[in-house]
Amino acid sequence: MFDVSSQPMASNQIPPLEREWVPAFLKLTDVTKRFGGLPAIDTLSFSVRRGEILGIIGPNGAGKSTVVNLISGAQPLTSGSIYYQGRDISSLLANRRAYLGIARVFQITRPFMELDVRQNVVVGALFGRHQMIRSAALRKSNELLEQVGLAHKTYFKGDQLTTADRKRLELARALATGPQLLLLDEIMAGLTSPEVTEVVELIREINGLGITIIVIEHIMQAIKSLSDRILVLHHGHKIAEGQPETVLSDPKVIETYLGKRYAQQQERQELPHTAPLDADALRRIQEEAR
Repeated sequence: MFDVSSQPMASNQIPPLEREWVPAFLKLTDVTKRFGGLPAIDTLSFSVRRGEILGIIGPNGAGKSTVVNLISGAQPLTSGSIYYQGRDISSLLANRRAYLGIARVFQITRPFMELDVRQNVVVGALFGRHQMIRSAALRKSNELLEQVGLAHKTYFKGDQLTTADRKRLELARALATGPQLLLLDEIMAGLTSPEVTEVVELIREINGLGITIIVIEHIMQAIKSLSDRILVLHHGHKIAEGQPETVLSDPKVIETYLGKRYAQQQERQELPHTAPLDADALRRIQEEAR
């Protein structure tokens, strides 16, 4: 298990968002997405600073992946607005947003099975923000495969890769598009503890290059270690936002994950009130549910 006490790299270098002279890098205003009349996201508003890592958490069905779909353009808004670097991108198609520097990694890996690892990454370079010529795309792909630890599997096909390697391939292909904003949807799901540690360090390295990151994750140690701020969703609504320690100790957040009884026990001081939500607590409630 990695050291959860490690602090995010970017937060100490970024002025508070409230200062007027620091415009939001990404801003969602009253964003709503309905499916058949039912709201998956309901009047959601939040901002992301340039260069930070924003973690988004919430129970299954909270709307986390829908938020990524709306930002990336995979799904249209029902109402509201999304601003990226001061530009309203609410009606832009996904490919236009990719050209502006927005890339995503899918929760379920989607390699081109008939292509080898390097060819998969070349696709991202050819059709990304810089639209490289083939020779430049090949050089960039080699660099990225080295960065993500797949250089030794350059000629493997997509269906020959492990789950961890497919995640790395997804990340390399997204980076090949030349993103300024990277959306990571449960990139650590299904990985072992050592693999999670490696991915956490890789995300920090990518953020250190100046890439702004939104990461959705259920692994609390990872999200706490990585995030400058955490946003919590429940039934499509934002219920908390702020510094990791503060958010993960919020009774509303604990109740959302662990139930009203657990939160009431904290209020009666039968449990430590300041204890942040962690993996052990989640495991306990999952065992009780079974």
